[in-house]
Amino acid sequence: MNAHFEFQYPWALAFLALLPVYAFLRGRAGRYSAFRFPSADLLRAAGGVARSAAGRLLIFLRLLTAGICIVALAGPRFAHDRSETMASGIDIMLVLDMSWSMMALDMGRPGERVSRMDIAQDVLEDFIQRRPGDRIGLIVFSAVPYLASPLTLNHEWLTQNLKRLHIGMIRELGTAIGDATAAAAKRLRALKDSKSRIVILLTDGDNNKGDVDPLPSAEIAAAVRARLYTIGIGREEPCMLPAFEPSTGKLRLDPAGNIIPTIALQPANYKVLDQMSRMAQGRFYRATNRRELENIYREIDRLEKTEIKLRRFTTYTPLFQWPLLAAFALLGLEILLLNTRYRRIP
Repeated sequence: MNAHFEFQYPWALAFLALLPVYAFLRGRAGRYSAFRFPSADLLRAAGGVARSAAGRLLIFLRLLTAGICIVALAGPRFAHDRSETMASGIDIMLVLDMSWSMMALDMGRPGERVSRMDIAQDVLEDFIQRRPGDRIGLIVFSAVPYLASPLTLNHEWLTQNLKRLHIGMIRELGTAIGDATAAAAKRLRALKDSKSRIVILLTDGDNNKGDVDPLPSAEIAAAVRARLYTIGIGREEPCMLPAFEPSTGKLRLDPAGNIIPTIALQPANYKVLDQMSRMAQGRFYRATNRRELENIYREIDRLEKTEIKLRRFTTYTPLFQWPLLAAFALLGLEILLLNTRYRRIP
């Protein structure tokens, strides 16, 4: 929203040019009133000279009052320009794996201690910011799926929920890809006014938990007309899972500040993700580092274009009452001076 000052009738300000003309025609300050005395002695006996003429001050007050009235007539106001999104068209469910293997440090630069989860959160936040006109929801999962955010246009609130997530929040261990995908599809099915639906699944493991297998979950997504994008992350080689604190998601270090390795993680078999995406008219992607993952979400952003219609309108806050009040105050001051200090005696 932008606000700026303007006049509703700016042409009325042209009347200000008449004030110098009026002052010129008015001429010098008003004449001093005088009594006629037959003798100067009587005048000296009258004491000090009484000031009875308005002079320059009253002329100035009258011109100032007239000028302020002209400003009020021009309609000063604040204009508030607003715009609203009228149409979006795409509803997106993000599905994020939060199994313990997402703590692996294999996707960062050499010597960089960032987990798969850290990188996924950063990339997802950037993707959310690129889709201001879409309703976006978030499902996280390990052995069971949880709704972290329903579909919403309040992306600030969604991003805050995303940042609060850490590995260890879900106590049930495992990877329920099928359950999480089915839960996302069912959320999209509940939207009767949805024009386009997509599910973006990000995982680093094989399905080993849950009641719904991955392929049937892709069929559910296809049945609700949701396009499914699947992303497998992690390097194509074994890596060690570092020790971490499940209550905070922070790495545990030895006294020398080094990472403590625990178990070896094997690369996942992502053939099922490819099959899932094909069944639901989507695409399968692989990411082994941050840049590749960023490029994947940017490509999805390009593929899923959103038609956004903006309605622009302006609201106004009138300000004419303030110069009018000032003009009335100056007029009252002039009347007061004319009847007191500068009173004229006929």
